[in-house]
Amino acid sequence: MAKSRGGGGPGSPGSRHHSLAGTRESLAEQGGDELSSLGSDSEVNGGGPEERRVDKFGFIVGSRSAEGPLEEVPLEVLRQRESKWLDMLNNWDKWMAKKHKKIRLRCQKGIPPSLRGRAWQYLSGSKVKLEQNIGKFDELDLLPGDPKWLDVIERDLHRQFPFHEMFVSRGGHGQQDLFRVLKAYTLYRPEEGYCQAQAPIAAVLLMHMPAEQAFWCLVQICEKYLPGYYSEKLEAIQLDGQILFSLLHKVSPVAYKHLSKQKIDPILYMTEWFMCAFSRTLPWSSVLRVWDMFFCEGVKIIFRVGLVLLKHTLGSSDKLKSCQGQYETMERLRALSPKIMQETFLVQEVIELPVTERQIEREHLIQLKKWRETHGELQCKSPPRLHGAKAISEAEPPTHKALEPVPSIIVPPGPAPVPKARKSKEKNREKGPAGPANGPGAEGNGAPGSTRELLHPQVSPHHQSKESLSSRESEDTYL
Repeated sequence: MAKSRGGGGPGSPGSRHHSLAGTRESLAEQGGDELSSLGSDSEVNGGGPEERRVDKFGFIVGSRSAEGPLEEVPLEVLRQRESKWLDMLNNWDKWMAKKHKKIRLRCQKGIPPSLRGRAWQYLSGSKVKLEQNIGKFDELDLLPGDPKWLDVIERDLHRQFPFHEMFVSRGGHGQQDLFRVLKAYTLYRPEEGYCQAQAPIAAVLLMHMPAEQAFWCLVQICEKYLPGYYSEKLEAIQLDGQILFSLLHKVSPVAYKHLSKQKIDPILYMTEWFMCAFSRTLPWSSVLRVWDMFFCEGVKIIFRVGLVLLKHTLGSSDKLKSCQGQYETMERLRALSPKIMQETFLVQEVIELPVTERQIEREHLIQLKKWRETHGELQCKSPPRLHGAKAISEAEPPTHKALEPVPSIIVPPGPAPVPKARKSKEKNREKGPAGPANGPGAEGNGAPGSTRELLHPQVSPHHQSKESLSSRESEDTYL
């Protein structure tokens, strides 16, 4: 089973139209220059660990992946954001239920690097998924795996961010963890197996969390955020390509008209964008900001990023002067302007672009109807797509019931005990002029028809409510 390299960006349309319309094994050969230039480990490692310098994200300085000068968040602002995020994460259910808009706003501003991995787990619901499947990853990790997929996964390991310190060494801990996560997924979903585009997704996750957490986060992306993207026939990605193209008609009629005239199918330029969630397209600071919003708001962020890139690359007559033909257009989409991919510019454009979940779903129904008319029923029966953290939280509520009132003590049926102080007061009333000693009020303590009110005994420390216990258990100190 031949697997192609998954490098930098889209290639020319002429050599790839057939291959991408087939199965996932025929993902286009992209960015070959960077990967084919890799030789021995010593070449990649820059002659030895002591000579290697990395940027703040872990990429080797001097490589194509390393970032240039960045806009730094002031330290005081960063500390304030960390404090706010810690409060949210330690009271996550309450925030998600009542203050989701505030979570979205803070994701748009960017999650503090020290808490990003933990926040992604909460947003995606992978933390809950892990708690529901304690020991499952370890169980899968011990199994041998299907040789059909193991060989393909091993060949792809060195292609994932080869200039990042985690994955620079062949057989290093980063590549080992990446193999474990991808192998576990093929065992967890044997009917789906492995798709090449899952490798960079898993690699990004491993940069921010341990292997077990990364595995469940990958499961949530594949099943909730992008269902069907990594299935055998790439049907879901082809459908989303048509949705993207239809939305482009409203966002940038000029770009839409040009791509229509050149007969460039969306799958030729958006496959890697969407399947890898732009992790192989954008500068790393922009990748992280896009992923922060993606985990919170869902696939509409991926659509918005694609539309912004198309609009600012092909959206005016001036921009189209240098790409009159099909080849020139694809080259332009392959070498996007650094200006439009710059973190601040891109994020602001994405936030302001008026493309909603409702529009995407409405267009999905239209394109699905067209697909059935031309191709018949979809072969891959994927679960419905969930649009972000709020939808996932509502579909999969936490296992504990922190918001439900639970009685502190269950009083058994029968006569209720009356405190001694109350008994003495009642005896005094019986002796007083209010009535005879053997009157109706003296039928006996707790007798039927008695008008006494039941007093609730004070709760002892040993009878704390399930609510207080479960809320305490929900606090997670993992950073």
